[in-house]
Amino acid sequence: MSVNRIAVVTVLALIAMVVASCAASPTGRSQFITVSDSEVNRMGGQAYQQIKAETPMSTDRRKIDMVQCITEAIVMELDEPHAPEAWEVTLFADDSVNAFALPGGYIGIFEGLLKVAEDQHQLAAVIGHEIAHVTARHAAERVSRHQSTGFAVNVLGGASGSQQTAALLGLGAQVGLLLPFNRTQESEADVLGLDYMARAGFDPNGSVKLWRNMQEASGSGGPPEFMSTHPSGDRRIRDLTNRIPAAMELYREAQAAGRDPGCG
Repeated sequence: MSVNRIAVVTVLALIAMVVASCAASPTGRSQFITVSDSEVNRMGGQAYQQIKAETPMSTDRRKIDMVQCITEAIVMELDEPHAPEAWEVTLFADDSVNAFALPGGYIGIFEGLLKVAEDQHQLAAVIGHEIAHVTARHAAERVSRHQSTGFAVNVLGGASGSQQTAALLGLGAQVGLLLPFNRTQESEADVLGLDYMARAGFDPNGSVKLWRNMQEASGSGGPPEFMSTHPSGDRRIRDLTNRIPAAMELYREAQAAGRDPGCG
């Protein structure tokens, strides 16, 4: 096949991929996604098992119950297909100020975060934010970008689709799904996470208090891991503050409906 013919085939394939990959996030933002949910969920499961194998799990029953209680309260308010029974949460015995959620319904909280998130509302802000990354398919967006970037090179190099997918899945299961999200995705997770925690009966004001605590924690020895991978600062606090009136409406509705998690 001539170079020109290869170029034409590559361009047509890319156009077809773009047309077939149009999606929208829960906020209505246009997304470019080429990977299936089942593929990304499998990556998430592999990454989660790897982290569990390498990181000791907490044995503090009180803390475990609190994290489980908050998570269950939030996921109970999620829309389909994010059914409550599909989520698994683990509290890790690690002093890192960090947390994550992975496609497939996996949540990890590090004990160090509980020293910064001072109550159930502040911890709910973190968990809601991380869950929002999953419901908004942010990991799928990232994998799709990697996939599309390497697509033309792989076609020209004669690599098969299965080889490309295998390489991508290997990267995703190792580190790809845990790298920092971009600013647009972070802002979207803030908005969705705030609504999630409010609908579950947690006070949205806890999100602002959390990020102020994060700023204070960053004043000694560098920022916490959670901050280092999530844009923060005065602008973030201001954006959350501006969003709180709308979230408070959801919070009041939750209270009126008797949703009061009482997770401690």
